[in-house]
Parts: sequence; structure tokens; C-alpha cells
Amino acid sequence: MPGPQGAAHDAAARATPAEDTAQQYTAQNTPVPGAPPVAPPVAPPVIAVVGPTGSGKSDLAVSLALELDGEVINADSMQFYRGMDIGTAKITEAERRGVPHHLLDILDVTEEASVSDFQQQARAFIADIHGRGKRAILAGGSGLYVRAALDVLEFPGTDPKIRGRLEAELATAGPAPLRERLEAVDPVSAGRLGDDRRIIRALEVFELTGRPFSSFMPAREYFQPAVQIGLEVDRELLRQRLADRVHAMVDRGLLEEVRRLDAAGLRNGRTAPRALGYAQFLQVLDGASSLEQAADDTIIATRQFARRQLTWFRADPRITWLGWNDPDLVAEAAGLCRATPVPPPA
Repeated sequence: MPGPQGAAHDAAARATPAEDTAQQYTAQNTPVPGAPPVAPPVAPPVIAVVGPTGSGKSDLAVSLALELDGEVINADSMQFYRGMDIGTAKITEAERRGVPHHLLDILDVTEEASVSDFQQQARAFIADIHGRGKRAILAGGSGLYVRAALDVLEFPGTDPKIRGRLEAELATAGPAPLRERLEAVDPVSAGRLGDDRRIIRALEVFELTGRPFSSFMPAREYFQPAVQIGLEVDRELLRQRLADRVHAMVDRGLLEEVRRLDAAGLRNGRTAPRALGYAQFLQVLDGASSLEQAADDTIIATRQFARRQLTWFRADPRITWLGWNDPDLVAEAAGLCRATPVPPPA
């Protein structure tokens, strides 16, 4: 068995970049015994660029980073995955224009994305970026992940045994009994969740904590100062833009990307195979769909997803909406970021 020094070295070697950042921030901000208290530096508000898929969030985030000396933190849960590039419209190195990006390509397709892990990692990067005197810019359309980074939001733990039992019940009896059980203990979640996976999660949380899953979604309250910029879209233009984007993905080799990821275990993942485009093009590999039908199905699913995103973000009154194709968009957004007041240190 390795001694304490060897164990510490092994743990450090296994640490992820996000964990390294969190550890460094903790070390740098731990007070020295006997030293007089030092007021913490006042960090600027976190910037978040939100809106529906295809609205230009990544481009605006890069432009703001160049304008404000910032760095971008990804908040698109499907862009966490290595190799899922074409189908997620992941920003390329050239499109980043030299701006550092964080939390891209951090998971294999067989791994499960966790909003709780993201919260910890995103906040560590925010603290590190602000500690270096730069602006932290969150960009993405995964609404819960954005809230996890910005808001006072508690996430209950998990229990593989409970989840495994519930998944076995789903496989043998279908979703109806699970939904009935959820309606009895958490009618709010039962009325809101239609996905089997989320129903299982809500029941898991109730069994684990004794609290309804819905009780973990509190009122909107920022964890630290923030400014949210939403991209206002013309819906008909967006519909066409999303269709054009899917066709461009097909032309760029989406089917071959799905084929490579399938060989890497895509179907064995919990979250990655559910991504828009990937689920539809796996059907092509199985011979159950044509290339044209998969593209059409992806367009329909993407448009539906964009509507859900708009519904989610429209419910947040703290978001300031700007026109996505306004020629003065970057200047207006940068002005909002500069004008947002910074509260004095507590």
C-alpha cells in the first residue's frame, strides 16, 4: 500500500482539469492562521448567453470574450462528449478565435452527464477565471445546467441500487406503475415529467431523501452576481435555419460520425445516444431508416427542442433579450455586461 505521499501523488495524477482548478482555487483562498482577515476581491457578474439551439450563442460568447477579455464555459450538455462534433454543432478551433473554452470534450460517450458535477466544475472555472481578472462567460442552451451554474440550486445524491431496482421495474412492468407511484408522492413532478428516465430519477430522489423531487427547484436566486443575455429569434427564420443546419451536418459526415461513435460504445451510454441527430442516425445504421428520413426526423426533433428551450428561458424574467441578427448585437450585449452593477463585498 502506498504511503501518504504516494497516495497524494496518485490522487493528483488522477485529478481532472476541473478538479485541479477547484483545488488550486481552494489553496489560494485558504486564510493563513494568525493573519489579519483580508476582504475577498469583488468579482464581476458572471455572463450567460442563452437561447434556443441555432440562435448564435457560441458566436456571441466568443465576440463578448474578445470585447471584455473573457473566457467561455460550455453549458451545452451534449458538447461535453468527445467525438460528438458535427451533430452538436460544437464550436471549432477556428471559430473560437483564440478564446479559451472550458468543459468541452470532457466525457466519453459511454459516460453519463451529471448536472451536479457540472455545477461544481463550472463554479470552479468561474472562480478561477475571475481570480485572473477576466470575465467568465457561460454559453449554452441546456437550461437546467445554466441554472445549476448561476442559481442557488441544491442537487440530491444518487443511489445505484435504488435506480437499478426502479429500472428493472420499468423493464418488466412499463412506465405506468412508476408514474402512478410518482403521482402519489410528488404530483408536481408527475405532471411535468414525461420522460421515463426522469420519472425514475424523481422516484429515486424521493426514496433517498423523503422529499419530493420538485422541492429541489427553488425560486430563482443567483448564487453570485450574474447577467443573462437571451437571443431573440424570428421563429420562421429559425425553423429554416435549423433545417439548413441539419442538411449541412449530413453533408459534413454526420452518419460517419455516428458510425465511429457507435463503434466506441455510443449505445451503451445513458445520455449521449439520446442527443438530437444521433438517435435518428443510429436508426440508419440499423437499417430501420433512410438517410433522408433520419434527416427529416432530426429536423422535426430539433425544432421541437428549440420550442422547449424558448419556453424554459422565457420563464426567467431576469434574462435580457436582444435580437440575434441585430448589427449592434455585440456592442449592446457588451454594454449590458459592463453596466450590470457589482455589489460590494459582504
